[in-house]
Amino acid sequence: MTRAGSAGLALPRVIVEAGPTAVGKFVEFFAGRIANERTRAAYARAAGQFLGWCEALGLRLEAVSPLHVAAYIRTHPGSAPTVKQHLAAIRMLCDWLVVSQVLPVNPAAAVRGPKHVVTKGSTPVLSPAEARKLLEATDTGSLAGLRDRALLSVMLYSFARVSAVLGMRRQDYFGQSARGWLRLHEKGGKRHDVPAHHRAAAALDAYVEAAGLEEPKAALFQSVDPAGRRLTGRALERRVVLAMIKRRAAAAGLPPTTCGHTFRATGITAYLSNGGTLEHAQQIAGHASPKTTKLYDRTGDTVTVDEIERIVM
Repeated sequence: MTRAGSAGLALPRVIVEAGPTAVGKFVEFFAGRIANERTRAAYARAAGQFLGWCEALGLRLEAVSPLHVAAYIRTHPGSAPTVKQHLAAIRMLCDWLVVSQVLPVNPAAAVRGPKHVVTKGSTPVLSPAEARKLLEATDTGSLAGLRDRALLSVMLYSFARVSAVLGMRRQDYFGQSARGWLRLHEKGGKRHDVPAHHRAAAALDAYVEAAGLEEPKAALFQSVDPAGRRLTGRALERRVVLAMIKRRAAAAGLPPTTCGHTFRATGITAYLSNGGTLEHAQQIAGHASPKTTKLYDRTGDTVTVDEIERIVM
């Protein structure tokens, strides 16, 4: 493979040998068509592996057929979700190459992936008592502690993704109709406004006041200087937040599996357990489909003693 100039994208030999138009459209697909960074990286790996497989067979790009794609999918050693992701990446890339008149037809269009049905997510969920324990155990005697409690509260009470919370600016926590609101910037550039739960608002207010955070366009959740007294102006990174969550969870005696997504699943489960509707949970979470929201619902995980005692022999 070679590198595509400033894009830094690995170019499979199959693409290079297809000519400059194919190279340009390949780079354009990954550099401009896929907005989410993690999706772009995953799809680039998938496409690279498939095209490397084609190269090993001596195939040229225009010679790739549905039979080749099907053979690659059938012999792929990955799990069903991984194989489905690879097929989606190949299909999407080939669609773009067809639209760009690099390929006459999409060889992946009719290829079927493995069956894989998910009815419940695997994200670890905290009980309400555990969630309260974590928030209460977060030391608010420091600026970092106030920040961490506010960040965790926003994720828990708004069902927000870590990336959406870390993308917030000071102006994204604002007053409207006599209460605080959160503006979350979700996948695909979608803007999602949700009322701030009073506990999240209280935690945010304490943090913002202590930090003296007033600049509207400043990152809402920032790193703290070594002295721990002021913000640096730099937004927190995902890896730093994950390390913080692991550290805070361990200090509170919570499972080591606790992660950023735990708070989204915990909040949705608590909401539904208290009589909330799936439709409204979907709206709060900003999900396009209620099926996605349902993956976070663990209200049916607990089998009561009464139900077990119904087994009469």
